[in-house]
Amino acid sequence: MKALKIYAVLFSLVFIVVACESGGDQAQTESSAEARMSSADKETHSGTATVSEPAPDFTLTSTAGKTHSLSDFSGKYVILEWINFDCPFVKKHYRSGNMQEIQKKYREEGAVWLTICSSAPGKQGYFEGQALDDRIEKENWMGDAYLLDSDGKVGKMYAAKTTPHMYIIDPDGVLLYAGAIDDTPSTKQEDIPKSINYVVEAMTASMAGEEVDPSYTKAYGCSVKY
Repeated sequence: MKALKIYAVLFSLVFIVVACESGGDQAQTESSAEARMSSADKETHSGTATVSEPAPDFTLTSTAGKTHSLSDFSGKYVILEWINFDCPFVKKHYRSGNMQEIQKKYREEGAVWLTICSSAPGKQGYFEGQALDDRIEKENWMGDAYLLDSDGKVGKMYAAKTTPHMYIIDPDGVLLYAGAIDDTPSTKQEDIPKSINYVVEAMTASMAGEEVDPSYTKAYGCSVKY
């Protein structure tokens, strides 16, 4: 019986890695203990986006064919979500309705939600045309704009490493949070209710005029398919 349990765990881990891999990229995960970091432990990113500093501007085109620049939303909270609908970690939050619930909540409170796909053509998560429209509808996505970053320029600018990878920019244009959506790096929907949602924590604190802590956490999920 013990051997069967070990084999079941190993099979589950292999399934997750295979599902996250398309083109050989491994899933990137962190333990919950490693994921939560205090504001004093902010990491220097390889990109140009740094917590507590002005978020770098960018311009991308949405699935509707409209261009959106970060600077267009000055004076509002902006939440950035890096996505790959085929990643099992993303599926966890969409199939449960958790991501859509957060999208709806903060849009109703005046924030702007921008979903960014940095998957390159031919890589997992890349869709175009009607196939992309159909997938967005199927997943019941509820953001403001789904932005295409197929050359990965914006993803690398923000050092987006996983899907999901979350960022929050305050009304003054300062990056106030970067990292994981929550503190439970699993693909199990049943883990969501008992998890600490870092996006909700950060938004709640900032909107109340309080310090965001943690302002940086290690993101978990499938690697972005640049």
